[in-house]
Amino acid sequence: MTRVYVPRDSAALAVGAEAVAHAFVAAGCEVVRTGSRGLFWLEPLVEVETPEGRRAFGPATPGDVAAILAGGSPLALGDMAAHPWLAAQNRLTFARCGVVDPLVAPAFDALARAREMGPDALIAAVTASGLRGRGGAGFPVGVKWRTVREAAGEHKYVVCNADEGDSGTFADRMLMEGDPFALIEGLAIAAFAVGAGKGFVYSRSEYPHANATFAAAIETARTKGLLGSFDIELRVGAGAYVCGEETALLESLEGRRGQVRAKPPLPAHRGLFGRPTAVNNVLSLATVPWIVLNGGEAYAALGTGRSRGTMPIQLAGNVARPGLYEAPFGLTLREIVEDIGGGAATGRPVRAVQCGGPLGAYFPPALFDTPYDYEAFAARDGLIGHGGIVVFDDTVDMAAQARFALEFCAIESCGKCTPCRIGSTRGVETLDRVRAGVDVAGGLALVEDLCETLKFGSLCALGGFTPYPVMSAIRHFPEDFAFRPDGGGT
Repeated sequence: MTRVYVPRDSAALAVGAEAVAHAFVAAGCEVVRTGSRGLFWLEPLVEVETPEGRRAFGPATPGDVAAILAGGSPLALGDMAAHPWLAAQNRLTFARCGVVDPLVAPAFDALARAREMGPDALIAAVTASGLRGRGGAGFPVGVKWRTVREAAGEHKYVVCNADEGDSGTFADRMLMEGDPFALIEGLAIAAFAVGAGKGFVYSRSEYPHANATFAAAIETARTKGLLGSFDIELRVGAGAYVCGEETALLESLEGRRGQVRAKPPLPAHRGLFGRPTAVNNVLSLATVPWIVLNGGEAYAALGTGRSRGTMPIQLAGNVARPGLYEAPFGLTLREIVEDIGGGAATGRPVRAVQCGGPLGAYFPPALFDTPYDYEAFAARDGLIGHGGIVVFDDTVDMAAQARFALEFCAIESCGKCTPCRIGSTRGVETLDRVRAGVDVAGGLALVEDLCETLKFGSLCALGGFTPYPVMSAIRHFPEDFAFRPDGGGT
């Protein structure tokens, strides 16, 4: 019986993977469901097991099944490991994603190795790796773990932030659907390092496939005794963007409305239920097993400056080759957008890219030679964030994009602090007057003043980062904010 690998990743399901899988079953094949390899423009991407290894075809439809099995399909891609888009990557966090059946538990070799090392040596290795939080804040993981371990408290927790709310990002979902055991093992290692007895994974209701896969993987890990006395609980939130902020997430986990807590105290000292808590992102935790098995120095050897290791870059928007591309920090934005992404899907010139989610800055082509690392982006008033890059061609209205950022902040604000709650609303009103041609210069000056207040007066990054897209749009695309009575542009 021919074995065929068909992804069950949400991106593949959205373009017909389920029907393709059924067609292979009807043709008498054994079908193994996997995650996605991240080449979204080729989904559904199927792989057929042959004596020479797995051979890929895509994008496949049910009508292509007969030709694929006969070996004469024009969709043939050969060995995916040799595909240029994959071969150029450094897949560490996503090494198994799209390759394995996500519900077959691997041996937890990294967890066993971590227990041999002991907590102090383990934390030292993670610190030496230079691994920083991949959820957006970029805080050193080893420092956070050391703080929680040294904090006083009989009970401690580890919490995984899987509340992936940024537009144009999907790495957390891809990993939870394609390799959930990488996250489970990483969470168990983190718990051992800090001395926690229980872990929580906070996901969002918009991820039903990821939540179902992850819940099944947790049950398998329990049944097989892979976690020992440690246990993990999956909690699903209602999709509030602000719950991606760690203290609002903790409030939600405790059964309250997701609102930001003032800091200090830090969650590392007083977090979930008032106990010392390590809060880490999906990608941060899923990378830890590789570091444990290969050494902190091996991970630190990748990257540039203080941005060490690899980043799962997520290409979305108006881009010819959307998907996930894992590579060391240091690529230029031009290499990512033009060489890897292939430019705009429309074939028109790329006018702007937004990096770091809906609160990330817009970069014009003049800044495309900026290295993709935390410090280089900060120097350009930009954010790496969760690794999302959204591409826009030359038809985009940047004044409308600036307004959207302020409107997004107003809608998603938890309401706790005045700058975010009120400032964003006043910003929308002011930009509406600007776009209508009412006191354009005065309105833009007021928007800049509002952005200063948001940046330095907000309690969390929701209000604090909203100025990035607004001011970058005004600074780099001023022509879109000039009133045109013919209705063009703004």
